[in-house]
Amino acid sequence: MVESEVKKIKKGDKMNWRWVIGAFTTILLAIALASRSTPKIPFKSGQFSKSCHCPQDKHRYSGIVEDCCCDYETVDHLNEEVLHPLLQDLVKTPFFRYFKVKLWCNCPFWPDDGMCRLRDCSVCECPENEFPELFKKPYHHGLPSDDLKCQEGKPQAAVDRTLDRKAFRGWTETDNPWTYDDETDNCESESVLDTEMTYVNLQLNPERYTGYTGPSARRIWDAVYSENCPKYPAEELCQEEKILYKLISGLHSSISIHIASDYLLDEATNLWGHNLDLMYNRVLRYPNRVQNLYFTFLFVLRAVTKAADYLEQAEYDTGNPTEDLKTHSLMRQLLYNPKLQAACPLPFDEAKLWKGQRGPELKQKIQAQFKNISALMDCVGCEKCRLWGKLQVLGLGTALKILFSVNGEDHSHQTLELQRNEVIALINLLNRLSESIKFVHEMGAAAEKLSEGTVTSTRLNSLVQQAWASIIKT
Repeated sequence: MVESEVKKIKKGDKMNWRWVIGAFTTILLAIALASRSTPKIPFKSGQFSKSCHCPQDKHRYSGIVEDCCCDYETVDHLNEEVLHPLLQDLVKTPFFRYFKVKLWCNCPFWPDDGMCRLRDCSVCECPENEFPELFKKPYHHGLPSDDLKCQEGKPQAAVDRTLDRKAFRGWTETDNPWTYDDETDNCESESVLDTEMTYVNLQLNPERYTGYTGPSARRIWDAVYSENCPKYPAEELCQEEKILYKLISGLHSSISIHIASDYLLDEATNLWGHNLDLMYNRVLRYPNRVQNLYFTFLFVLRAVTKAADYLEQAEYDTGNPTEDLKTHSLMRQLLYNPKLQAACPLPFDEAKLWKGQRGPELKQKIQAQFKNISALMDCVGCEKCRLWGKLQVLGLGTALKILFSVNGEDHSHQTLELQRNEVIALINLLNRLSESIKFVHEMGAAAEKLSEGTVTSTRLNSLVQQAWASIIKT
């Protein structure tokens, strides 16, 4: 009897030990699989593990971009081979480097309570002797100094689609009906000095992660979408209203990608790099956001190509003849590139809009909505975010102005007039969209793989926890 009980106990002990060994083996396998299936993060800017090979087919999106006249593959190819290199050079020229802005106006909708927790939120303004003298007094000379004292941190049916060939008649101060103007619209501020316009060197104030988060940041986009931008998709929405939504969504996606591509990974060591998880969660996991990004890029590209005559004749004078000639050359290469004209001659067809009796009324309504959106930029509680918000909304407003400045049959008697600052904003916006397209094309597969690995790792961790709990119980 006793001997029988002892044998049962020994048999039970042996089974328990087999269970422990099996559970322990499961844990080891789970850990090994998790380490193999989860990509190493973070990625430093400009770097990618040589051992990591992205899938050969990068085109998750294919076919014609909705409401446009080009396909995704062509956009990616043209951007990589033609547009991105040209735009990168253009925005570094003295003419396109400096943006005139009013950094501080009281929010017209609510008291500002935004807080930035990083020094990177602040904007470094240009000293008087840095930006072109011609920007202050048109048709005079002087870009005197390459000494950049300011360091951020301490560093566009058969209608005629052309515009008047005698396009450029000098830079004007004509108001844009699509946007609020910092210089001509009233701006309230607690300080008189804060209402003054200032020049900012965009190269020294890059758009990147600033730490601007929380209710204040969310309230801006909530106001844009809920109060000013038509909800989409909705059967009762007309084409024009859908396009406004897609433009805002595309811009929003682009801004999120900029933040993810230049993110503060480690504040203690000031390590900046790619936050692919952020890009996936904010943009890539929602296909319509990527589609709207491509749409917005083609919309703005159409505006630039439609205004080709005007932009070719424009005066890009800064007082530096060598740099000014270079700017003119780069603009001509962008406007009349044979690869672009052959592959995507009409990125977006604006002729189909504003038709019917409601056309004029609808345009006024959407203009008012977009103008409201531009005013919301003064409510952004982060100085650098406000700078880039104002610039890119002005750029989008300029694209709208170019594409819809021609009214039906009266087009031959209308001329396009742009402010210098509008052209600067337009080209910088196209460049930012180009950078976003490029980053999604190059890193999108890695971001999705990272997300898949994170899901796998979470499941395996759950398995490990269950196995360990079983061991403890035994």
